[in-house]
Amino acid sequence: MNQKSNNPGILDFQDALVGPVTYDLVSLLKDAYIEWDEEIVLDHAVRYWEKANTNKLITNLEFSTFYKDFECMGIQRHLKILGIFARLSIRDKKNQYLENIPLVEKYLMDATERYRDFHQLRNFLDKVIK
Repeated sequence: MNQKSNNPGILDFQDALVGPVTYDLVSLLKDAYIEWDEEIVLDHAVRYWEKANTNKLITNLEFSTFYKDFECMGIQRHLKILGIFARLSIRDKKNQYLENIPLVEKYLMDATERYRDFHQLRNFLDKVIK
């Protein structure tokens, strides 16, 4: 799909599974291969949140709560991706994914630092990610 501005142009429907309303948004905005400026991420997240409210996908949810849910989904997804990339390298000898690990680690470290609920996880990650 061609876009006239810097919007994402390829949509991945994640096999069309039912899941958290934030999953696809995290998949697009915190992608392992492309880093978007924080302003773009926030802008798209706000627009998504507004449309999700309008379409009754979510109700009575302040943006700050929605964004924390988005970040929590990101933490889960980034941990999963790190495991997948490690497995692809170790088991399948597909080492090209290793070059994408620093961006995924950055997303993970930023989100776990931002929220007190994740400070214990952050302390653990500080010990194992170098």
